[in-house]
Amino acid sequence: MERIENGIKETVIHAIFHLYGEQVSADLLLVQKTRREFSGDFTLIVFPLLKISRKSAEETADAIGHYCVSNNSYLKSYNAIKGFLNISVSQEYWFNFLFSELQREDYGTLPVSANSPKVMIEFSSPNTNKPLHLGHIRNNLLGFSISRITEACGNRVRKVNLVNDRGIHICKSMIAWKLFGNGETPGQSNMKGDHLVGKYYVEYEKVYRRQVSELIEKGADPEQAAEQAPILLQAREMLRKWEADDPETRELWERMNHWVYEGFNVTYKRLGVDFDKIYYESETYKLGKELVLKGLREGILVQKEDGSVWADLCNDGLDTKLLLRSDGTSVYMTQDVGTAHQRYAEFEFDQHIYVVGNEQNYHFQVLKLVLKKLGFDWADRLYHLSYGMVELPEGKMKSREGTVVDADDLLDEMEKTARQMSEELGKLEEYGEEQKEVIYRQIGLGALKYYILKVDPKKNMTFNPNESIDFNGNTGPFIQYSYARIQSVLRKASETGDRNIIMNLNDKEVYLIRMIYEFPEIISESASTLNPSLIANFLFDLSREFNQFYHDFSILSAESHELVVLRTHLAKAVGNVLKSGMGLLGIEVPERM
Repeated sequence: MERIENGIKETVIHAIFHLYGEQVSADLLLVQKTRREFSGDFTLIVFPLLKISRKSAEETADAIGHYCVSNNSYLKSYNAIKGFLNISVSQEYWFNFLFSELQREDYGTLPVSANSPKVMIEFSSPNTNKPLHLGHIRNNLLGFSISRITEACGNRVRKVNLVNDRGIHICKSMIAWKLFGNGETPGQSNMKGDHLVGKYYVEYEKVYRRQVSELIEKGADPEQAAEQAPILLQAREMLRKWEADDPETRELWERMNHWVYEGFNVTYKRLGVDFDKIYYESETYKLGKELVLKGLREGILVQKEDGSVWADLCNDGLDTKLLLRSDGTSVYMTQDVGTAHQRYAEFEFDQHIYVVGNEQNYHFQVLKLVLKKLGFDWADRLYHLSYGMVELPEGKMKSREGTVVDADDLLDEMEKTARQMSEELGKLEEYGEEQKEVIYRQIGLGALKYYILKVDPKKNMTFNPNESIDFNGNTGPFIQYSYARIQSVLRKASETGDRNIIMNLNDKEVYLIRMIYEFPEIISESASTLNPSLIANFLFDLSREFNQFYHDFSILSAESHELVVLRTHLAKAVGNVLKSGMGLLGIEVPERM
């Protein structure tokens, strides 16, 4: 069934030709949702048409409105306020739309074809020296949700992860394990592998700080002490050995990284996050070095006396950027150049989105400029989704000090809290233990995901676990409970019914239908702005409106059979959108709660 905005535009085109003898393009017509303080469903902005009508805004709006209502049965009335024509849509249209488009489970989404635009989305990008933490959770949830939303708009999406598995930070965990680990393994310690490696990253920092303090006490300059701490020098030597393919160093690196990957996979599975391809910095940095050295030979990049290679970006409003150290080892930028080049060669993306925190804004400015200087025009297709930091009520987290909120611990805590609150409210008393555990997991994970995704990605946020699990208010469990309530109604409802009689919809029913009608636009705007919070908050508003409707009007005990059928279909349409929308956020909705 045609969207009513398109019908309005088509009718207005006929009106202008009939009234003024001019043919206009639909692109000239601006039709938008009527503001709540005015009467009407959609508003036509008349001002661009005054050159054609050669009349006042009021006269033009009145003439077009009269023609539209007289010639389109779906338009019941209008009012003209200066240059704004507010048009009210008939109940017949909303009724027919409810029983056609709004009964589709995939309502609001577009199909993906072989000719759809190709979008690559990188998210997660962990280091293999520590487990995933709360900051990683926001990254993963944003990246996964944006991937689903982008695909729902008809794009071919490839979800990718770049694992930072090499470099000085990885060598810090390795040297600490080598010095103090006594051969400890995840099996011996009964720890997840990523937790065990993270333990030695924290140990490295403790030893490093102690050594720096000792050097300062002996009279060293603080800056010099920071560079000459023995354990740092050992880590740097280990990095040089790694890049020289030293067998012993490589064997230790592979063993510890394997521990980490096993741990990551468990956490990803619990989060419900997956990837189409995983890239490893250890496999892409060499390509980056080749491109940098090629740029140096061609005079695009510059080399300093110590042998380091730099990009001069001063004419672009930035400064100079290191691409290769004096000892020939790579930096993050080197491998990002190589990775971007490899990905374009493989996928020829129309857009590449990096989901990375706002502390890396400068990095991605530089990346685009360096790639452009190296002659890659597709660098303009790179986009950095710069999101804000996530903190706890008590303040910032610090990986080096071991004060982060571990992702696995947080997931355990969310499930535990969901169990406690559900038991206190007595919501799951009639279910078996196995079924309860599934629902506790869905509620806990849904609460976590929704609480994070309902915030605009560009904003910093404070995560409060206790606030996130609440069956009232703007929370995931509230929306999940609303969906479960609808499914309970549908299970009790009769599936038979005749809709041939046009019903008189009440204002609340029309309002709910109009809300659901807007779902495709919400998805589209969420995709174009890379902002899942638009969908999250829309779902909360829809749940709140439905629950108010459920409180004010009977569904299964309505006054007539026809009304029962109408309201059952309306409940089903709301449920479809809640399930679909939560799915775009990566959140499951229990059929029973």
